[in-house]
Amino acid sequence: MPHTQRQQVGSRGRCSPHLPRLLLLLFSFAAQPSRAAIHIPPNYHISDLKRPPMITTQPGSVTVFSVEDLVMSCEATGNPPPIFRWTKDGEEFDPGADPELKMTERAGSSAFYTLSNTMDTLKQYPGKYVCYASNELGTAVSNEAILEIDAPPTQQKEKRVNVKAEEGTSIVLKCNPPQSSMEPIIHWMDWRLHHIQLSERVVVGKDGNLYFAHLTTRDSREDYTCNVQYLATRTILAKEPITLAVNPSNSVLRNRRPLMMRPTGAQSMYHALRGQTLELECIVQGLPTPKVTWVRKDGELSETRTVKEMFDRRLRFSNISESDAGEYQCTAENPQGKAAHTYIVTVEAAPYWTKEPVSQLYAPGETVRLDCQADGIPSPVISWTINGIPLSEIDKDPRRSLTTGGSLILKDVNFGDTAIYQCRASNKHGTILTNTNIYVIELAPQILTDDGNTYTFTEGQKALLECDTFGSPKPKVIWESGSTSPILEDPRVNPLANGGLEITNVTHDDQGIYNCFVQSSNLSISAVLEVLNRTVIITPPQALKVQPGNTAIFTCEALVDQKLEPPLIQWRKNEQKLFQSHSDEKYTFEGSDLIIANVGPDDEAVYTCQVITKLDMAKASSTLTLCDRPDPPGALQITDAKHRAVTLSWTPGDDHNSPVLEFVVEFEDQRAKERGWEELKRVSGNKKHASLPLWPYMSYRFRVIAINDVGKSNPSKPSEIHNTVAEAPDNNPEDVRSESADPGTLLISWEEMDRRNFNGPDFKYRVLWRRVVGSGPTWHTNYTTTPPFVVNDVGNFSAFEIKVHAVNDEGEGPEPDPVIGYSGEDVPLEAPLNPPVDLLNSTTIIVGPIKIDKSTVRGHLLGFKIYLTRIGSQGHHRGRRAREPEITMVVETGANEEKKVISDLRPYSHYSLVVTAFNSKGEGPPSETVPFETPEGVPGPPTSLILDSPSDTEMTLHWTSPSHPNGVLTGYLLQYQQIVESDDSPMQVEKIDDPTVTHLTLKGLDRHSHYRFYLRGHTNAGDGEPIMREGATTLDGEPPDNFNLTEGETSVNLSWVAKKRHRNVSFQIKYLRKNDGTKWKMSEKLNSTQGFYQLQDLTPGSHYRLHFIYNNKTFREVDIHTKGTAVKEMQQSFATQGWFIGLVSAIVLLLLILLILCFIKRSKGGKYSVKDKEEGPMDSEARPMKDETFGEYRSLESDLEEKHTASQPSLCEESKLCSEDNLDFNGSSAITTELNLDESLGSQFSRPGDVPETLHSLPDNTLLNPTTVSPATNGMPNSVTILD
Repeated sequence: MPHTQRQQVGSRGRCSPHLPRLLLLLFSFAAQPSRAAIHIPPNYHISDLKRPPMITTQPGSVTVFSVEDLVMSCEATGNPPPIFRWTKDGEEFDPGADPELKMTERAGSSAFYTLSNTMDTLKQYPGKYVCYASNELGTAVSNEAILEIDAPPTQQKEKRVNVKAEEGTSIVLKCNPPQSSMEPIIHWMDWRLHHIQLSERVVVGKDGNLYFAHLTTRDSREDYTCNVQYLATRTILAKEPITLAVNPSNSVLRNRRPLMMRPTGAQSMYHALRGQTLELECIVQGLPTPKVTWVRKDGELSETRTVKEMFDRRLRFSNISESDAGEYQCTAENPQGKAAHTYIVTVEAAPYWTKEPVSQLYAPGETVRLDCQADGIPSPVISWTINGIPLSEIDKDPRRSLTTGGSLILKDVNFGDTAIYQCRASNKHGTILTNTNIYVIELAPQILTDDGNTYTFTEGQKALLECDTFGSPKPKVIWESGSTSPILEDPRVNPLANGGLEITNVTHDDQGIYNCFVQSSNLSISAVLEVLNRTVIITPPQALKVQPGNTAIFTCEALVDQKLEPPLIQWRKNEQKLFQSHSDEKYTFEGSDLIIANVGPDDEAVYTCQVITKLDMAKASSTLTLCDRPDPPGALQITDAKHRAVTLSWTPGDDHNSPVLEFVVEFEDQRAKERGWEELKRVSGNKKHASLPLWPYMSYRFRVIAINDVGKSNPSKPSEIHNTVAEAPDNNPEDVRSESADPGTLLISWEEMDRRNFNGPDFKYRVLWRRVVGSGPTWHTNYTTTPPFVVNDVGNFSAFEIKVHAVNDEGEGPEPDPVIGYSGEDVPLEAPLNPPVDLLNSTTIIVGPIKIDKSTVRGHLLGFKIYLTRIGSQGHHRGRRAREPEITMVVETGANEEKKVISDLRPYSHYSLVVTAFNSKGEGPPSETVPFETPEGVPGPPTSLILDSPSDTEMTLHWTSPSHPNGVLTGYLLQYQQIVESDDSPMQVEKIDDPTVTHLTLKGLDRHSHYRFYLRGHTNAGDGEPIMREGATTLDGEPPDNFNLTEGETSVNLSWVAKKRHRNVSFQIKYLRKNDGTKWKMSEKLNSTQGFYQLQDLTPGSHYRLHFIYNNKTFREVDIHTKGTAVKEMQQSFATQGWFIGLVSAIVLLLLILLILCFIKRSKGGKYSVKDKEEGPMDSEARPMKDETFGEYRSLESDLEEKHTASQPSLCEESKLCSEDNLDFNGSSAITTELNLDESLGSQFSRPGDVPETLHSLPDNTLLNPTTVSPATNGMPNSVTILD
């Protein structure tokens, strides 16, 4: 081969002046090429690189049915463009030299076709054709293309067939399609081209025939037509219709056992090629229609590799493989019997590749190994050709050798070894061929990966840094990083064949810059590795157990690196994606929660939460289990009955996925059903029996309840009745005691025993009592069935021994121990002796010891009551003390407490004291009164303290004296200090010796500080409690400067914040409406502390200038604009001319005269004659005055509302002025004008006593109180309210 293949190309990458000391040597391969051609990366910079030919479109096998079908083509690429040639059956074939053929060649393609018009001239062309594409780098060889000649199927002349058969028999209607190399498609149809209805009884065989398992009379018809379709020739041939006549049976049809119609015999052999489609068929007859099943006799029938068709009559294999070889059996069965057929399927294979050689670039001196392996049944033979020439026909070369496995080895290659090598695999079923390019060339190395790429991964991932290179010979790559140790020492680092660097289980320590170098060149790039925190699920979903119908909530919260965008949370159910429900709201996603509503059996599953980012994914799974209350236990049995115990066993019910925690055994006493079921014992959930303690003389029924985390089961069915025998009582009643309340009686009481402890019939209590002193050992006895028991006439508060014994018909309980009880108490007879009183201080005393004769108490002494009465203060004279209310306090002592310390007394006061003894019946008589006085004490705080600042350095304090001076007040003590953060400012003291002083002015205070003041009263006993206030001096007043203005239509709202600590000052607002020539107006005086003011009576839509005045000086100016529409000036018009005004005045005067006449006529019309009354029609409003309207005065409404009647045919009948429209008193302009002018109407009601009653309820906007005219009416009233 020529040496022009030594092509020089440019380089790409970053130059490096030297190689680093820490190197990782990597062998870099070019990006994986296709097996058909050498792959040169598109981003490798090279100009006009020569490329060997590669066939891109193989010539295809063809069956020629007409002259148009004979077309053979081949396409290939290469640089320079390839030259094509053909062979036929291994011999050179030149289509261009054949006069019957036309050959066309364009760049990269070659094709030929026939010019003949008849099929007879094409008989010389059947054979095997091969296309060769060649350029200076080698020759590519195509696959074999087989050309066959066949006549198209034609319609054959046939006779019409008539078939007769008996009902219940089987029959076959034959199709007999024309012979052809094409596989026909059969359609049985009627004359209307409707398909014949197929079923298990009526099926179409692979041979095209129509099979009836048995006939019915409905099968009779004259148009059974077989239509044969050939897809390749786009032909459909319709056979002659077949007439089938089914004769009905005259007798009952006899059932028939199944019998094979197709295939016949017991066994068939089928041979198939790997990858083909195979159909096994079993068509049977019988009555009733048999069912067909398929099995594989030497293994399991694959449901994924086979399909049953034609109502299970066919078993279809698509893409059959060697594993499908074996024995298959179809079995037909009906009630009469069975029929079976066995298929033995063998599968062979045409050659197919298991390993193909790879096209590659090589540098001179390298060793090439082309591995070519194929498989098939029988095993194929491997052979090699170079540029289409067999190795046997090429000179032997010691550098070239073949291995036993079929590999071709070529050592020390040079430019002359550039060629296309063909590996061919052949067996009896066919031949396959592959072209492999060996291209010996020198190409300068280039780095194809961009410099400075950043690769981001999360912790624990496998990081891949890219450094793609290309060249011939293959570039060698070395990597370095900023680490002090060689990269290869880390077992996690793996160099890749393509030049990349792989780091498994990456950590934050791996972050940094990595450099990739091409050895023996100055090319390099850098890559930045960034490692983020892995996504971690911190709150995984928990396993849930939910009752049916409830809502389940799974929570999945994750922690994601801040550099990543918010993750996508995907929920899966049994690995299937869940989507939010919109119609039934079954699944709802709320943030990190999955909400499952109305949980049912279909919701039991494993739910997985996937937290997905663009770099990684974390997932966690949990289960949802339906649970419910357990079912009740069953099969209760009583066994092992003993003296007072039995064993109860049961069978647990279904726990509904929530284990039973415990069983509760309950019982019901059949002799006391009113008590209901009661709990007897609990046992753990893993027990199925319980030993139960029983009481004597009981009739038991038992039941069991199971409990789990969800709740309790329903009770089990009750057990059989179990009775226990009667016995004497086991014990006596408890808490025997005396509860005597009435004097002279002994009331003996005890806790009544539970009837279960009666142990037998006729249960009762034996009560025994005797005096402790004086009556000897004799016991008094009585019986009762319930407590208590009362003994009368036993004296007051006498001691008795008492006991209560339980007895029944079977005996008595154990001997009880006696207890001491007392008969009823009475109030004490005598008072305690006068106790001494000792003063501890001004508010505390000690009373006692208190003595009393115990025999006079007549009961248990519970203690003493001390009554303390404050009579008044020592400092008040006798008359004022009498006016002071007395306050009494009561203090109780314990039974054994003879002394009592009493506190919280008022100092400097007069007190009196008496003492009584008390027992459970009440208090005895009081002791004699003991008076005493408390000494002087410190005063309470002053009642009030008010701060007032006359200047910014002075503070005046006003106070009132203490409400409780607790002695003689001698003066006051004032302490004050500045308030600072450290709270350590010095305390200043002012002492006031005059107790009548109630104010004090402090001067020289700091105007910038706040102060805290403490004021205390003083007596001879010392200083009292203080009253505290905080404050600061008041600064000179200033007007506000932070006004907020809000404009309205006729006003403006002003608000401000008063300055703290500043005195109140007055200011005013002077305002002027612009552009109307008016004068300045002044507001009222405003206070700086009021904070709000509304400036009113402004004109809408106008501009105003506001001046804020303080001390006759303007301290702020503001321009405002009121809202609304401005009132426009009246334009000069004829309405302002004198002649028009005179005309209007005359009309108004005329109207007034007419109105006066109307009123005169109306008033006269009220006195019409009786004749007018009778002759004239009665107007509905001219009715007699009712009683309630009679009086000296009538309202204006009654005066003016009288309507004209038939007796009033005056001016009002002719003038519209008297019409109801013009006499309407709801706003008539004529009446309004008159009433405004006639002041006499208003003067009638000048005296308050003369005002009619109706006027008292009038609103203010009457004629006496005219309505205020709105500015919106331009000064003209649009309505006037009439008195009504």
